[in-house]
Amino acid sequence: MGKFIKWGLPALALVVLAAGWWLGLAWAPPDREMGDVQRIMYVHVPLQWVAMVAMAINFVVAISYLMKASWKLDAAAEASAEIGLVLGTAGMITGAIWGRPTWGVYWSWDPRLTSQAIMLVTYTGYLVLRRFVEDPEKRATWSSVVAIIGAINLPIVWFSVRWWRSLHQVQSTPKTVDPEMTLALRVSAFGMLFLTIWFLVLRYRQALAERQAEVALPDALPSDLAAAGGANSSRVA
Repeated sequence: MGKFIKWGLPALALVVLAAGWWLGLAWAPPDREMGDVQRIMYVHVPLQWVAMVAMAINFVVAISYLMKASWKLDAAAEASAEIGLVLGTAGMITGAIWGRPTWGVYWSWDPRLTSQAIMLVTYTGYLVLRRFVEDPEKRATWSSVVAIIGAINLPIVWFSVRWWRSLHQVQSTPKTVDPEMTLALRVSAFGMLFLTIWFLVLRYRQALAERQAEVALPDALPSDLAAAGGANSSRVA
């Protein structure tokens, strides 16, 4: 399993992602109104989807940590927030590139764009908080609370195009787009999902190792202090 995570999963992700992008760029037809500009959808939309998935994972593990503290959950929260922020930022950049030829501007204070910008700022604040709080238990608890508050914006981002008048189009369905577009988008999305899982696993392992090293006590400490610290060390599940 270790070799698959290290080599097989990224290779699979790149192959599937390349296939999806080839289908989107060379096989699927151009959009009836936007033409070939629409082909950036096969990069932009999967980025947005997996960013939302990573942030949803952050929300779930944050709640789980508050219910039952575990360094594994804290490491998963940190990893998912970082990956979600990077992917969400990439999604916003590709969206701006797409917006310039279709809307005439890179940025507009549109409900979808504004709510996503607030979401990215929130997760940036989450990571900044983690860097400034030295006590690992307080850091994990406080950042979990911030993650739960920040997750309130996830459904707002998703439904903003339906709740308010927006430049951004409403989410398409297989019934509203060409079947070739649907296939290309789905393949691209699976490739991006596999790549995201790989990133999450790698960052989780790194974060867990950092947390375990942070709470471990030096062997040179007296036995009574080491015993007292055992309670903290036992939090690593």
